[in-house]
Amino acid sequence: MKIADIHAHIFPDKLAEKASHSIGDFYGVSIEREANMHCLTAEDRLAGVTRCVVSNSATSAKQVFNANTFLAEAVRGHEGYLAFGTIYPGMDGYEEELDRMLELGLRGIKLHSDFQGFAIDDKKMLPVYKACMVRDLPILFHMGDARSELSAPKKLANVLEKLPELKCIAAHLGGYQRWDEAKACLKGANVWVDTSSSLFVLNPDEARRSIEHFGMDKVMFGTDFPMWTHEKELERFFALGYGEEENRKMLYDNFEKLFKL
Repeated sequence: MKIADIHAHIFPDKLAEKASHSIGDFYGVSIEREANMHCLTAEDRLAGVTRCVVSNSATSAKQVFNANTFLAEAVRGHEGYLAFGTIYPGMDGYEEELDRMLELGLRGIKLHSDFQGFAIDDKKMLPVYKACMVRDLPILFHMGDARSELSAPKKLANVLEKLPELKCIAAHLGGYQRWDEAKACLKGANVWVDTSSSLFVLNPDEARRSIEHFGMDKVMFGTDFPMWTHEKELERFFALGYGEEENRKMLYDNFEKLFKL
């Protein structure tokens, strides 16, 4: 069975170990894997993952240009790998950078409200979302930390009321630690979700309720590498007990459909 990972993070080799520790410290998890392309591709091979989206989120405007250049170069020559770029909230020249991202071959953008310090429904972000829509760039949103309201599912729901055509992926089954809120307020033809950083804490029945709320045609497998190994996340995914046809949709077909591969 083909497997695609919609949600993995990589950084330049000189930053990869520090990035893994920083991510682990933020979530209170010990991460032993370096967040670089070499470690990611090695894990993918072991787990049988053949397609993967990589990303990271700039924590200042001055990081954006180099981060996007790095991400594009990192996937070049790696068949099956796609990259999402990054934009920093409030930065000047974001439309020019989105155009450059297209020239580089980047296929979407990743936003992390809690790392980048903005609310998803901040009005200053609406022009950015509209610019992504015009360029057919899907947005992968980090969703749902209980410690902050910045990435709450209701924030994305507020955006979708204004921009129902926004193509978005709500990570972590719509909202890490806020799964009930995600089910209550997130819906729409262009809303996708991924399974990353959810199956480690939700029991199979809880995870299935979230999956079935959004629908099998809108769910994609994600690891949140380096948070978790591909092997462990696949073990958790298959423990949900879905059949071959349903698994095929979530593990690969929906990914293929989103990117028109």
